[in-house]
Amino acid sequence: MLWAAAGVVTLAFLVGLEIAARRYGQHGPITDQAREVVFAPKSGTVLYAGMALMMVVFTWRQRFIALGTAIGIDLVFWLVRWAAGAEMMYGNGALIVTLACAVIAVTRRTGRERKLLLTGVGLALLLVAGRKTGYTWLLITAKTRPMVLDQYVATADHALGNPSWVVGRLVAKTGEIGPWILEWVYIQLAVAAVIVALYQFRNVAAERRFPRHHLVRTFLVIGLLGPAFYMIYPVVGPIFAFGADGGRWAVADLWPATAPAVGTPVPMPFDGFTPRNCMPSLHTAWATAIFIHSRKGPLALRLLGVFWLLTTLGATLGFGYHYGADLVAGVVFTLTIEAGLRTLDRGRDRRGLLLTGYGAAVFTALLLAYRFLPVRMADLPWLFGPLVLLSMTSVIYAYVRTTRAWDREAESGSGPAAPRLPKQRRETQAELV
Repeated sequence: MLWAAAGVVTLAFLVGLEIAARRYGQHGPITDQAREVVFAPKSGTVLYAGMALMMVVFTWRQRFIALGTAIGIDLVFWLVRWAAGAEMMYGNGALIVTLACAVIAVTRRTGRERKLLLTGVGLALLLVAGRKTGYTWLLITAKTRPMVLDQYVATADHALGNPSWVVGRLVAKTGEIGPWILEWVYIQLAVAAVIVALYQFRNVAAERRFPRHHLVRTFLVIGLLGPAFYMIYPVVGPIFAFGADGGRWAVADLWPATAPAVGTPVPMPFDGFTPRNCMPSLHTAWATAIFIHSRKGPLALRLLGVFWLLTTLGATLGFGYHYGADLVAGVVFTLTIEAGLRTLDRGRDRRGLLLTGYGAAVFTALLLAYRFLPVRMADLPWLFGPLVLLSMTSVIYAYVRTTRAWDREAESGSGPAAPRLPKQRRETQAELV
């Protein structure tokens, strides 16, 4: 009943976004996803990454069959598009194979095997759907929030030393190589997430069950809750509000050469198509989640987590997409969500509830300070700069201390009892054809 309720809520949410997008003359997430069965997808990489998540439930033979089928379908689509002179992009094969596996799960599987395969398909489709809903959310923020609060955040950012302006100048001095690396990392965030998730799912095929807590779950919750704050706190970013990309809507063409002077901030009007997607920085939030979940992996995976976090921070600041205040809020946002999810897994552990409540309180305090105390923060950077960083550090410390205690209890067997799993029963599996 819980899964059925979650499915109904998700469907209602997607239908609502579809209706909202149609009101503004755009395709919604459902239409966009359905079109990619035939038309050129926006991102073939995401579709194949989703299929990779689904294939963790397969045997190696099934994986080769599924991957070969997807590539074969894409080759056919490529030849047809090339002959017709249409837009070229891969990924249709991965989506078609994923949908076919859903049909196979319903018609050819039973019991736990059906549930396992449907879970894999669900993770794949949710990864793709999350990207589609993100596009629609960004459209809605631009259409429904004509006034933005960039002057408030830019003023508060003086307490942190205007990091976007500093990093923007540094990136500009690296020539073409630095921006190219940062842009690739920024765009392909889902690739790193899938690599970490695949490591976490490495035993699914053998154990015939998914781990209780994993990166994909955190990713989805961040993507679900984050856009709500875009509506509450609309911000477009330095490159738009104070840079050339803002055109006539920008305060002035200041980024990254000159930081704006401290004055009395006011809400400012902006165009109807630039997303208000800065507060908090969800790219920072997702990169932080990747870093957290890579900590228990081998050295190469831990290094990947560090690299992706640092380069994502460099890209968000260096390209003028975010202020430093956004990044601090994004880190606290992720740690709060992680604490909440892990607390639910432990049966509402008291320490977890306190940690989640503390993280939520710090996140709320940061947003209120950026909105109502920006001038005071800019006038007293020696006080508020350390306070902002200390508040983030305190959440990090509390999270690390609490989760390490949980891990020690799990290793010693003194923590909450693990859920009792039914005895595994092998069932006949029809091969994918």
